[in-house]
Amino acid sequence: MRLSRRQQLLKLGRTALSRLVTLLLRLEAMVAGLRRQLDALQHQVRALQRQVQELKARLALNSTNSGKPPSSDGLTKAAPKPKSLRTRSGRRPGGQVGHPGRTLQAVAQPDHVRVHGLDRCPCGACSGRSLRAEPVLDYEKRQVFELPQKPLEVTEHQAEIKLCPVSGRLVTAAFPEGVTAPAQYGPRFKAQMVYFNNQHFIPYQRLTQICEDLYGQPLSEATVAAANQRAYDHLAPFEQQVVQLLTQAPVNHCDESGLRVAKTLHWLHVVSNPAVTFYGVHPKRGTQAMNYFGILPRCTHWLVHDHWKPYFTYDQCLHALCNEHHLRELKFLHEEHHEAWAQEMSAFLLRCLARRKNRGVLNQRQFKKVHARYRAILSKGRHHHPRQTGHKAQSKAANLLDRLEDFDLNVLAFTLFEEVPFTNNCAEQDIRMEKTRQKVSGCFRTLHGARRFARIRSYLSTCRKQGQNILEALERALLGDPFIPSAPAAGP
Repeated sequence: MRLSRRQQLLKLGRTALSRLVTLLLRLEAMVAGLRRQLDALQHQVRALQRQVQELKARLALNSTNSGKPPSSDGLTKAAPKPKSLRTRSGRRPGGQVGHPGRTLQAVAQPDHVRVHGLDRCPCGACSGRSLRAEPVLDYEKRQVFELPQKPLEVTEHQAEIKLCPVSGRLVTAAFPEGVTAPAQYGPRFKAQMVYFNNQHFIPYQRLTQICEDLYGQPLSEATVAAANQRAYDHLAPFEQQVVQLLTQAPVNHCDESGLRVAKTLHWLHVVSNPAVTFYGVHPKRGTQAMNYFGILPRCTHWLVHDHWKPYFTYDQCLHALCNEHHLRELKFLHEEHHEAWAQEMSAFLLRCLARRKNRGVLNQRQFKKVHARYRAILSKGRHHHPRQTGHKAQSKAANLLDRLEDFDLNVLAFTLFEEVPFTNNCAEQDIRMEKTRQKVSGCFRTLHGARRFARIRSYLSTCRKQGQNILEALERALLGDPFIPSAPAAGP
């Protein structure tokens, strides 16, 4: 039976509608898939943007806004120009009024005196009249400091040989102590070689060239090495005294830095204050090394450091944090991430430092106001960087906020206690020259050689802080009578 025209149209409509519904369903599935792909792409873009931002921030790190050393800045055009965190003081550049200066001063007893006679008058009014018969009224004096023409003096020791009238044997007089070879260098010369090697990091091979050029005499590398070892052995009581003084000091500064020894990473540790310095080398960086040296476990006063967490295991100490590190990190957040709170916190810390220099430390009432302002600035940063829970990764800003919040009293200790410094510069300056030595000579071949260098450097640094003549102190060490520091006199 044939369908009517109407039924045929309905059948075609139903078929078209079914196909349309199927097409719409397919389109809806495709749209959902595209949305999922778009969400995935957007997530990937956000991740890549974060990665690019992190890489750009890492490239922007330099010695002025992080803990990186200046040597890592390089010499490229992209390297930052040297800038200081200090603000203008308003004083003119150069020496200030009252500064003693370091002009070369004449000595009271010169080694040589050369008199220049005045035979004829130079005044011009007497046509050069002879003055030979006139008495000398006074002398105008000028001194010239110059190296001697013969920098090495040779002393020959002759021991008398006699015949014993009783035994008939030949007997010889005793040589002075230390005179053991037919030809040898004296302790003052060896002290100079030890000084060049350990204070100015001149390698053994170059020292042999210097000796040949300056003194016209040969020098073996073994001679310098033996002098270093002799100094190291004789400085054992000095090191014991330094350890004892550091455990009793009211404030100590701590720092550590990587050191290559026998092609492996070791760590150079420093504990110091304005009077004495201790250096130690150890394969470990943390408490294992600190316990080995035996200083920090016995300290009961202030330790100033850069928030390396193992230092906080010594809870018998009072801890103060280096604000120079904070200023660099705050500068990075302000310049690279445009964090307004970071600039405000930096200015706040510098104002606190200026206030302490001009008016002294705060009393309890004043500190409450300062602490409240400190917390208010941190709350502005927390508004943009809430504290994360669990083990989620945080930004540099959030990590710094955590530290400044959790260790607020350690950060602001300098405002309450006169003996607490604003920075850890004492330890950082003490450790900086050791990094210079590593650049010049590379790594140490043995652990003993590294520890020998550390002990001699402890001696040199301490002698300089104590106002000792370095060469005389080294000569004393080589002779077995090193300078032994004493505790500074107590204030009134």
